[in-house]
Amino acid sequence: MPRTPAFPFTERDLARFRETQRLAYDCAEQVAAWIEPGVTERQTTAELRRRLVAAGVRDFFHVPFAWFGDRTAFRHFHTPLQFFAGNRRLQEGMPYVLDCAPVVDGYTADIGYGGKVGENRVWDRLAADLRVYRELILAEVRARKPLAEVYAAVDAQIEAHGYDNRHRVYPGRVIGHQVTRTTARGPAGVTVLGFGVRTLQTLGRELIGERLHGRSPLWADGRSSRHAPTPGLWAVEPHIGFRETGIKFEELLVVTEDDAYWLDDDLPHVRRWNTAPTTTADTTATAPEGAAR
Repeated sequence: MPRTPAFPFTERDLARFRETQRLAYDCAEQVAAWIEPGVTERQTTAELRRRLVAAGVRDFFHVPFAWFGDRTAFRHFHTPLQFFAGNRRLQEGMPYVLDCAPVVDGYTADIGYGGKVGENRVWDRLAADLRVYRELILAEVRARKPLAEVYAAVDAQIEAHGYDNRHRVYPGRVIGHQVTRTTARGPAGVTVLGFGVRTLQTLGRELIGERLHGRSPLWADGRSSRHAPTPGLWAVEPHIGFRETGIKFEELLVVTEDDAYWLDDDLPHVRRWNTAPTTTADTTATAPEGAAR
């Protein structure tokens, strides 16, 4: 049996990853306050990038993304090019998702922020139920379940809620991926197919190194994820949808040799759950009332 690798980061490293993640969420919240009906996805990603650069970001794991309306649920997505921001304009009542992945001094964050403009009761229900997935993933990883089994448990919960698994639309069907400190020496800020050059260099090394040990830095539902969670940092993004509405969070999960915990509990979606009226989103919940799939 392959030896479990040692946890690769110090407390100082974790603090720097946390700072980068908070910077990313801060910029996403700024854009959420700026956003209004009429703006396009492209205008929104440009604004998100502008704010990240103004905050000191010089490199990206991947370029910022924004999805509006039914694109938050990846409806009718058939090619990777459809993930890039387009000319879709935000309208009253529409949901939106912002996704960005800044790199600061090699420390990477990858975050997802869900929001809406105006009233959207379906979004409200999905946003509340999303809490269940954060708790479920942590419990399953702490139990050292193989990553593919954790993925299956999330699938089962999505079915119990009456929703659709939308992270399976991502390339490779991934619900997450490992994050490390980028040490590649390629040009900062240069991207290829939406990913930073330094990111691609680092990912290439990780893919080769992990495969040699029967592991993968990409977390999906296939054979390559039939191993226990590898110690390190994982960007985890459960993405659920109902009809034309989708939502996700994405944040860093710390996995040690014998435990796991979310890197930061002071994040927008967690604060939203903690300040919401006392309700229980249980595992037998059904799809939003009055809506047919």
